[in-house]
Formats: sequence, structure tokens, C-alpha cells
Amino acid sequence: MHTDYISVIQQEDINRLNLSPVECMEWVKEAFLLKDDIQMPPKLSVHPQGEDFITSMPCLLPEINGQEYFGIKIVSRTEGHLPVLKSTINLYDAHDGRLLAIADGDWITAMRTGAVAALAARTFQRKDVSTYSMMGLGNIARAVALCLISDNQHRDITIRLLRYKNQAELFMERFKDYSNVTFEVINDQEAFAAEADVLISCVTVATNLLFPDDSLFKKGITVIPVHVRGFQNCDLFFDKVFGDDTGQIEKFKYFKQFRQYDEISSVLKGKNPGRTSDDERILSYNYGIALHDIYFASKLYERLRSETSGFEMRRQSDKLWL
Repeated sequence: MHTDYISVIQQEDINRLNLSPVECMEWVKEAFLLKDDIQMPPKLSVHPQGEDFITSMPCLLPEINGQEYFGIKIVSRTEGHLPVLKSTINLYDAHDGRLLAIADGDWITAMRTGAVAALAARTFQRKDVSTYSMMGLGNIARAVALCLISDNQHRDITIRLLRYKNQAELFMERFKDYSNVTFEVINDQEAFAAEADVLISCVTVATNLLFPDDSLFKKGITVIPVHVRGFQNCDLFFDKVFGDDTGQIEKFKYFKQFRQYDEISSVLKGKNPGRTSDDERILSYNYGIALHDIYFASKLYERLRSETSGFEMRRQSDKLWL
């Protein structure tokens, strides 16, 4: 028998690191630049009832500094439970298959999602844009705002919030101490869309189109549907569509009708110029990929492995005969 020590990475361990949103954006970009060298099968979901799901997301990272990681994230959505979204990540040594760590995935999910959306905004927005329009103002939207505000720390920006119940007020209270951002609350949904330069939707459930009137989307707009819901009409007339992983995006109903499509990683690597005109309407679909979850988990493990609690697991060292 061998005895392996398994690290358990809890939220309080992550909190101790005090990681900045800027560093989270650096991590998602670094991971995108590795995308050609990973193994990442499409995510697999089961649906117990209604909009609920349980999804498995595996990824094998390339060898970096002598270490090669494999990980799998299990994420679930269960209506009526708190939190509605929850996840766990198992991280393995790909050289020998040892389980290295079990990590709470909720912070990773939120921050990598927010960082990818902010990176997409930076990558595809028109020149000189300083106003961002956000709807669906839950926890993921807060992660997006943290990254947007930090990514623009040396200039002033405005975030337009679509009013829904008291979400806008709670959102502004959360960010009241940030000096480089001001907020506007928009009551009219059509005005919210028509005046948007960068529209970021964090709406989690949308069974119908959010803005069925195509004329609301002005030239030069960048639309980032964080949960890829409610903007399928844009698929048919936006000038360019970018995605985080073709294996997922090609399953979309109108994929074959996109005018132009490529992955965001191609733009980050300089293989695709991305936006080439201030008139182009650009849609950025980032469905969420295990690459970012496992990359984040490996970074956290490397920083925390000597500090976290854990447990010992006895592992069979010889072939098991029955």
C-alpha cells in the first residue's frame, strides 16, 4: 500500500490568497494560449428535472515546468437550493494518476467566468468604449464587474444596469467604494439595448429571445451572453461570432449560419485580427470550458498545497486480484 496525502482546498483557503481580478484575467488568458495543446472532451450533462443539470468537465493540461495535471469538474444547478450553482474539482497528477487535491469550485467558477467575459470585452469592444451595459445582476455579474473595474483601473468607466427588482441597488452598494466606476440604472429594456456599446448578459434562464427586435443592436456593439441564453437572433445577422470552444459552439442551432466564426484563442494568439471595424457587430459566446477550471485549480494547488488541510488515502500499489 502507498499512502497519498490529498489536499482539500476550501473557500477560506482561497480567501487567504487575496487573489486580484487582474490576476484572474491573466490566468484565463494564459489558459486560452494553451488551448491547442490540451485534451478537453466536450462537457457531458444529465438533467434530473426542469432546468436542473449535473455536468462533468474533464481537461488534461500540457506539461508545464515538469508537472502535468488532469482535472475534472462536477458542476450542478439545483433550483430551490442555496447556492443554486455549486461545483467541485478533482485535480490529478497526469504522470501517475494520483489524486492531488479536491477543491471547492464555486469561487473558481465565478471568477473564471467573470474574467473571461471581461477579457472578451477588452478583446472585441470598439476603440475608446468606456461604457458597459449589464443585466442579470447576480453573483456572476459581480465577478464580471470586479474584473471590468480592475481591468480599467487607470481610467473612469460607466456601468449601465438594467433594473430588475432591487438587484441594481444591491449591485451599486457592493461597488460603492470603487472610485473609477459610476453607475446608471436603466428602467426601459429597449433603451438599455439600443444605447449599449458592450452588452453583457448574466441572465441564467431565458426560454425566449431577450431582445427580439434586431434593430435595437446598433453598429459596433459587442454582445457577451455569459450564459449563452437569449441572443440567438444575433447569430443570424451579427458580422462576427467568437467562441471559447468550437466543439461546444458548433452544437448551436444557427452555427452553420454564422457570417464569420472563430475561437477567441485565435485572436489572443494573433492568428485572427478580431474586430477590424468600429461598425462590426460582434457576438462573443463563452460557454465555459474545463480548461479554465483546471488551470485555476492547478494554480491554487501550487500555492496552497503546503498550507491546506487534507486527508490520507491508502492506495493499492500492487495489482488487485479478485
